[in-house]
Amino acid sequence: MIVTGASQGIGAGVARAFIERGYNVVANSLHITKSPFEATEKLALVEGDVAEASTAAKIASTAMSNFGSIDGVVNNAGIFFTKPFTDYTAGDFERLSGTNLKGYIYITQLAVKQMLAQKTGGCVTCITSAMVEHPIAGVKASVAMMTKGGLEAITRSLAMEYANEGIRFNAVAPGVVNTPMHADDSKELLKSMSPMGEISDVGDIVQAIVYLTEARHVTGEVLHVDGGAHNGKW
Repeated sequence: MIVTGASQGIGAGVARAFIERGYNVVANSLHITKSPFEATEKLALVEGDVAEASTAAKIASTAMSNFGSIDGVVNNAGIFFTKPFTDYTAGDFERLSGTNLKGYIYITQLAVKQMLAQKTGGCVTCITSAMVEHPIAGVKASVAMMTKGGLEAITRSLAMEYANEGIRFNAVAPGVVNTPMHADDSKELLKSMSPMGEISDVGDIVQAIVYLTEARHVTGEVLHVDGGAHNGKW
């Protein structure tokens, strides 16, 4: 199992969950060697930027040399920041599309090629956002959501393209999650962004990712874990 963005937050939780369930894991992030993880027989570490094709190649080759197959990918690496639409710069767009879109494409292409060669199916899961379908007034995330919406679109397209080969593609769309990304934000403000009035824990998102990884007849799905935010106004 390949997990990108694995040094903290959701990615670290996903990597730990899969190791506990007996999976072999290749964990990647920009600074994975500075994370709490240490390489073991079940865990390989690959440092690098997923926006670079060379990082994806290193991840894939590490998976093959250490474990002999690629059976799943969790495309967790992503960046998010907000600005008024007219303030987003070309550089901002490059950063967002580099990590969120190129990062998905490069590693997923290599994984799918290997899964096709193995002929045993596989699964690819990515992390999007509840705000793709349900923008929140005052949260100016238009360009960031354009990249996350692209992930939902490619998830549905690839699910259909590779259904006959048993390769499944799904997405998890969280609302606000208690991760380092929101460490400096008001907890009361964050709670107000959920109809349930609660902030999701990393474990809530991990549960959804594990489910989609192992649900053999679920593909093309966007699973919202957002306390109901995608349902409408509250």
